[in-house]
Amino acid sequence: MSVLTDIIVGVREDLALRKAKVTVPQLAEQLQAISPTRDPMPIMAAPGLSVIAEVKRKSPSKGDLAEISDPAGLAHAYELGGAAAVSVLTEQRRFSGSLADLDAVRERVSLPILRKDFMVDDYQILEARAHGADIILLIVAALEDVQLHDFHQIATELGMRVLVEVHEEDEVERALRLDPALIGVNARNLKTLDVHPEMFAKLSKLIPAGPLKVAESGIGGVADAQRYVDEGADVVLVGESLVKDGAPKDAVRRLSGLMRSGA
Repeated sequence: MSVLTDIIVGVREDLALRKAKVTVPQLAEQLQAISPTRDPMPIMAAPGLSVIAEVKRKSPSKGDLAEISDPAGLAHAYELGGAAAVSVLTEQRRFSGSLADLDAVRERVSLPILRKDFMVDDYQILEARAHGADIILLIVAALEDVQLHDFHQIATELGMRVLVEVHEEDEVERALRLDPALIGVNARNLKTLDVHPEMFAKLSKLIPAGPLKVAESGIGGVADAQRYVDEGADVVLVGESLVKDGAPKDAVRRLSGLMRSGA
């Protein structure tokens, strides 16, 4: 069993428990009271590198990363540093995230928020919007084409943006069928957890003009981010290096606005 498959087994088990507590009609009621979505595209499409800064306590590959007792405070620091959006992990077993973290961050920041999780059921999309998320993640490797299409459509109808994540060449072709606004190239293979930084340059060449290109994983600081910018990245999604930095506001500020070398 791959790491990704194992994670999804746990996601489905935890999802079943939440479904038993909160019904779809109850989520629909919550949606009526939620504030309008915040569109990340205007700031992300502007010149210079945009940063999606992540609230991330642990990961399957590295274990515990940081003890984050105040996720909202961390997200606020990201906002002050110039982040374009905040990513909040909500997967419980491998990342120690929660919807409570998402709620806390939504209350504190005005930035668009990405709910970072393994979407395998349309319930999770309604759940994300009901808790104030503006963006969801769809991992191509985790979904069939019909699911990708349906989930993308549901999110769009709810006014959300979708970050469609790929790691292999055939996944790029599948992602492009959705006509996505955001395509993420994850340097980490979620099936093995190995990191291949060269994947961004390889796969970004297959992405035509139009979608914004998001580089994910393997970003330890400015040098890594600059490399991705030079390879065509419009946005970077950064978690580990930010949560381990003692000054997250300054860390985000150093990355935000980077331009291609020689530009």
